[in-house]
Amino acid sequence: MKNDAIVAKALNLKFADLKKLVSGYGSLIVAYSGGVDSTFLAAVAHEVLGANTLSVTSRSPSVAPEELEAAIALAITKGWRHLVVDTNEIEDPRYLANDGRRCFFCKTELYTHLEQVAIAEGITKVANGANIDDLGDYRPGMQAAKNFEVVSPLVEVGMSKQEIRDISKRMDLPTWDKPAQPCLSSRIPYGTAVSVGALSMIGKSEKGLRELGFSVVRVRHYGPTARVEIPMDDFERFEHVRFEAEQIVLASGYKVMELDPKGFRSGALNDVLNLSVPESGIVNVSK
Repeated sequence: MKNDAIVAKALNLKFADLKKLVSGYGSLIVAYSGGVDSTFLAAVAHEVLGANTLSVTSRSPSVAPEELEAAIALAITKGWRHLVVDTNEIEDPRYLANDGRRCFFCKTELYTHLEQVAIAEGITKVANGANIDDLGDYRPGMQAAKNFEVVSPLVEVGMSKQEIRDISKRMDLPTWDKPAQPCLSSRIPYGTAVSVGALSMIGKSEKGLRELGFSVVRVRHYGPTARVEIPMDDFERFEHVRFEAEQIVLASGYKVMELDPKGFRSGALNDVLNLSVPESGIVNVSK
């Protein structure tokens, strides 16, 4: 019990530090995707800064339509100032090439729009929802954030994903237990070109599989083959609905459905990069 009290006190101090940090910005744009981290940051920013906060969400083929709809609905429910901007990374041949720099070009496109909105609105800072757990993974988008002087307040106060979930639950945010939902392009192996058609197939497949009861699912795109990743604990249940799952995937445009025997692995396609990620989470991708 004593240790629990110590942990709770430390988390409360981080939360207080976060509010103080955000308050010091004066005004803030939050890059709000509707995920756990950005929703939490948006909630804190709107509480602390009120009308001086603007949450901005990207609309593009790489974002599942239901994710955008959920982000908009939550912002309306909470009464947040919210803006949807259309980003055009899908028109950038460097993004479509889908090498290890794809996320860099995507975030560069996003932050270019957010910078323009900040200037138009007279807002001093742009923030993302990165947390300290993100620093141990390959995230070229962090380099783009650095280039645009985007702040990462959750990193600055040392908050982890679990801590964000814990406080989100306390704040009654519906995203507190939401599974991670990276952009749809992350399902396409590096070296395979990104296309609107592929993104649509992935999005439709994953939506159908989630509706079938698999909340954590990735459909990796291998041309006509969809390789489905789910937690290994779900394998037995999957076998009971394999026929229905296959019909969903085939109706989305694939010819073949496979179940990955290794199960769900976040960032599995990054393995081919064999990159050593520094503590900053930033890899030089400008070459």
